[in-house]
Amino acid sequence: MKPEVRKLREEAEYYTDERCFINELSNIPEDASVSIARARVLVDECTHWHRLRGITERYVILSGSGRVEVGDLEPTDVGPGDVVLIPPGVAQRIRNTGHADLVFLAICSPRFEQQYYEDLEPPL
Repeated sequence: MKPEVRKLREEAEYYTDERCFINELSNIPEDASVSIARARVLVDECTHWHRLRGITERYVILSGSGRVEVGDLEPTDVGPGDVVLIPPGVAQRIRNTGHADLVFLAICSPRFEQQYYEDLEPPL
Protein backbone atom coordinates (compact mmCIF):
# COMPACT_ATOMS: atom_id res chain seq x y z
CA MET A 1 0.00 0.00 0.00
CA LYS A 2 1.22 3.52 -0.75
CA PRO A 3 0.24 6.83 0.87
CA GLU A 4 -2.96 8.23 -0.61
CA VAL A 5 -5.76 10.70 0.09
CA ARG A 6 -9.09 9.26 -0.98
CA LYS A 7 -11.55 12.08 -1.70
CA LEU A 8 -15.26 11.68 -1.06
CA ARG A 9 -17.12 11.12 -4.32
CA GLU A 10 -20.84 11.72 -3.72
CA GLU A 11 -21.66 10.31 -7.15
CA ALA A 12 -20.25 6.93 -6.07
CA GLU A 13 -23.15 6.34 -3.65
CA TYR A 14 -25.46 3.49 -4.69
CA TYR A 15 -28.67 1.91 -3.39
CA THR A 16 -28.54 -1.70 -2.19
CA ASP A 17 -31.09 -4.50 -1.94
CA GLU A 18 -30.53 -4.19 1.80
CA ARG A 19 -32.61 -0.94 1.69
CA CYS A 20 -29.82 1.57 2.27
CA PHE A 21 -27.41 3.72 0.32
CA ILE A 22 -23.68 2.90 0.43
CA ASN A 23 -20.62 4.92 -0.50
CA GLU A 24 -17.43 2.84 -0.32
CA LEU A 25 -14.97 5.36 1.11
CA SER A 26 -12.10 2.89 1.24
CA ASN A 27 -12.30 -0.75 0.22
CA ILE A 28 -9.24 -1.86 -1.73
CA PRO A 29 -7.24 -5.11 -1.86
CA GLU A 30 -4.06 -3.19 -1.00
CA ASP A 31 -5.62 -2.35 2.41
CA ALA A 32 -7.19 -5.74 3.10
CA SER A 33 -7.27 -5.36 6.87
CA VAL A 34 -10.13 -2.82 6.89
CA SER A 35 -12.84 -1.17 4.78
CA ILE A 36 -14.86 1.96 5.47
CA ALA A 37 -18.24 2.73 3.93
CA ARG A 38 -20.74 5.50 4.59
CA ALA A 39 -24.26 4.09 4.93
CA ARG A 40 -27.43 6.14 4.66
CA VAL A 41 -30.86 4.87 5.68
CA LEU A 42 -33.92 6.89 4.71
CA VAL A 43 -36.63 7.93 7.17
CA ASP A 44 -38.87 5.00 8.21
CA GLU A 45 -36.63 2.46 6.42
CA CYS A 46 -35.05 -0.58 8.03
CA THR A 47 -32.18 -2.59 6.61
CA HIS A 48 -32.59 -6.32 6.03
CA TRP A 49 -31.61 -8.76 8.70
CA HIS A 50 -28.15 -9.85 7.59
CA ARG A 51 -24.78 -11.05 8.81
CA LEU A 52 -21.19 -10.96 7.64
CA ARG A 53 -19.27 -14.24 7.74
CA GLY A 54 -15.74 -13.81 9.11
CA ILE A 55 -15.96 -9.99 9.29
CA THR A 56 -16.24 -7.79 12.36
CA GLU A 57 -18.30 -4.66 11.69
CA ARG A 58 -18.62 -1.41 13.59
CA TYR A 59 -21.25 1.25 13.03
CA VAL A 60 -20.19 4.78 13.96
CA ILE A 61 -23.33 6.92 13.95
CA LEU A 62 -22.67 10.30 12.33
CA SER A 63 -26.14 11.86 12.13
CA GLY A 64 -29.79 11.02 12.59
CA SER A 65 -31.32 8.55 14.99
CA GLY A 66 -32.08 4.88 14.79
CA ARG A 67 -32.76 1.64 16.56
CA VAL A 68 -30.25 -1.15 16.09
CA GLU A 69 -30.78 -4.86 16.65
CA VAL A 70 -27.67 -7.01 17.01
CA GLY A 71 -27.73 -10.66 17.98
CA ASP A 72 -29.26 -11.22 21.41
CA LEU A 73 -29.01 -7.58 22.53
CA GLU A 74 -32.22 -5.72 23.29
CA PRO A 75 -33.12 -3.29 20.47
CA THR A 76 -31.20 -0.11 21.29
CA ASP A 77 -31.69 3.51 20.25
CA VAL A 78 -28.57 5.09 18.72
CA GLY A 79 -27.51 8.59 17.74
CA PRO A 80 -24.47 10.65 16.78
CA GLY A 81 -21.26 9.46 18.41
CA ASP A 82 -22.56 6.00 19.30
CA VAL A 83 -20.56 2.95 18.19
CA VAL A 84 -22.17 -0.44 17.58
CA LEU A 85 -19.86 -3.48 17.71
CA ILE A 86 -20.96 -6.45 15.61
CA PRO A 87 -18.94 -9.69 15.83
CA PRO A 88 -18.57 -11.94 12.77
CA GLY A 89 -21.64 -14.00 11.91
CA VAL A 90 -24.04 -12.08 14.20
CA ALA A 91 -27.44 -11.09 12.77
CA GLN A 92 -28.05 -7.34 12.56
CA ARG A 93 -30.29 -4.62 11.22
CA ILE A 94 -30.88 -0.92 11.83
CA ARG A 95 -34.02 1.23 11.49
CA ASN A 96 -34.15 4.97 10.95
CA THR A 97 -36.45 6.28 13.71
CA GLY A 98 -35.83 9.98 13.11
CA HIS A 99 -37.02 12.73 10.79
CA ALA A 100 -33.85 12.91 8.65
CA ASP A 101 -31.50 10.41 7.03
CA LEU A 102 -29.61 8.12 9.41
CA VAL A 103 -25.95 8.27 8.39
CA PHE A 104 -23.17 6.09 9.80
CA LEU A 105 -19.80 4.65 8.95
CA ALA A 106 -19.58 0.88 8.54
CA ILE A 107 -16.02 -0.13 9.37
CA CYS A 108 -15.21 -3.76 8.60
CA SER A 109 -12.19 -5.89 9.40
CA PRO A 110 -11.04 -7.63 7.43
CA ARG A 111 -12.38 -5.54 4.55
CA PHE A 112 -15.93 -6.09 3.32
CA GLU A 113 -16.36 -8.38 0.35
CA GLN A 114 -19.82 -9.17 -1.03
CA GLN A 115 -19.21 -12.94 -0.94
CA TYR A 116 -19.26 -12.80 2.88
CA TYR A 117 -22.61 -10.98 3.10
CA GLU A 118 -25.61 -13.14 3.96
CA ASP A 119 -29.14 -11.75 3.62
CA LEU A 120 -31.34 -13.40 6.26
CA GLU A 121 -34.69 -12.26 4.86
CA PRO A 122 -36.54 -14.33 2.28
CA PRO A 123 -37.00 -12.73 -1.14
CA LEU A 124 -40.37 -11.09 -1.73
